[in-house]
Amino acid sequence: MNRKIALITGATAGIGYETALLLAQNNFNLILTGRRKERLESFKEKLESSFSCQVLILCFDIRIKTDTETALNSIPDKWRKIDILINNAGLAAGLAPINSADVDDWEAMIDTNIKGLLYTTRIISPWMIERQGGHIINISSIAGKESYPNGSVYCGTKSAVSAISKSMRIELMPFGIKVTTIAPGAVDTEFSLVRFHGDQERASQVYNGFTPLSGKDIAETILFVVTRPTHVNIDDLLIMPTNQASARDFNRK
Repeated sequence: MNRKIALITGATAGIGYETALLLAQNNFNLILTGRRKERLESFKEKLESSFSCQVLILCFDIRIKTDTETALNSIPDKWRKIDILINNAGLAAGLAPINSADVDDWEAMIDTNIKGLLYTTRIISPWMIERQGGHIINISSIAGKESYPNGSVYCGTKSAVSAISKSMRIELMPFGIKVTTIAPGAVDTEFSLVRFHGDQERASQVYNGFTPLSGKDIAETILFVVTRPTHVNIDDLLIMPTNQASARDFNRK
């Protein structure tokens, strides 16, 4: 079977993990990146044994330009025919006003959410151009559409993802390359645990009183997007839990 190849950044948990699982079930071969080597190795074994797909893992920190370049440029020629690039790696760090936030949190968000996406796309997109086709999925957020207090830099990074995606769509259109932005609302992943630096109690309160989206919900959306006919491009999707109407408005029971 001639399987398409998808590269997913941030594949060890949450949306990235669920997307890899679903694409493997649907006859994709996968290149998975992340910082947690043991998780990557375990996941690779699980996917290959369960779905008879091929999986290439790359363990590096997407925030570090030289490490990203070294890892991606090490991809063997037979794996460079990447059909789908899913720029999923991202995080929120801290929830504090601009006057008292931790600058290290800002650096982590900017380096991951913006620069990591750019580093990856800069290397992979020329391979797609050479083949005159491909599809890039950039994971943004409701925070990229609506700013909220104490989230200025996170909102800024996700707004940047949206703006970059729009320009990317125009720039790559002549080469038959699709670009899609997916902006989820509240998703119950490691997101809040990371934002609150491992504070499980505080993280769990984010989802009290309503049913949030799951990583699988977003994975199913990604599968729909990447399986549209060649002439169809889904440009921009906002996906919300039923009981979330905006970045700050929830119906909690």
